[in-house]
Amino acid sequence: MKFFIDGDGEYPTICGTGTEDYFGGAWCFGETYSTPFLGYPLWRKEANEIPKHAMYRWHVTDPIRFSQDLRVTIQALGWWPTRQYQPLTDDISSVAYWYQTEPHAGFPPLPEREMRFPR
Repeated sequence: MKFFIDGDGEYPTICGTGTEDYFGGAWCFGETYSTPFLGYPLWRKEANEIPKHAMYRWHVTDPIRFSQDLRVTIQALGWWPTRQYQPLTDDISSVAYWYQTEPHAGFPPLPEREMRFPR
C-alpha cells in the first residue's frame, strides 16, 4: 500500500510492506478473521472458480490525514506455479470515506466514467 499525500511525487509519505501486513494476515492468509479495525472475513474457492477474498481496514485509530489530495495504490504481486514472483491480475476494489468541514465550496462534477480509470 502506498499513500501519496498532499503533492507527493515519485515517493509516497506512507509505504507499506504488503497486503498481508496491511490487513493483519502476517505472512499469509490462512484462516478468515474479523476484528474491529481490520479483517479477512471471506476466502472462497469453488470448483473451476477463481478464488475470492474480502479484506477490510478501517483507519479509525490511525487516520490518514491530508489537506489537498490523497492517492492510494496497491501492488499485487505473488508466486506463480513456476515459482516465479510476478505481478498478478487481481481485480481490486476499494471505498474511502472522509470528514468534510462545513461550509465548503461545491465539489466539481465527476469526470465521465471512462476518464476515472488510471492511465
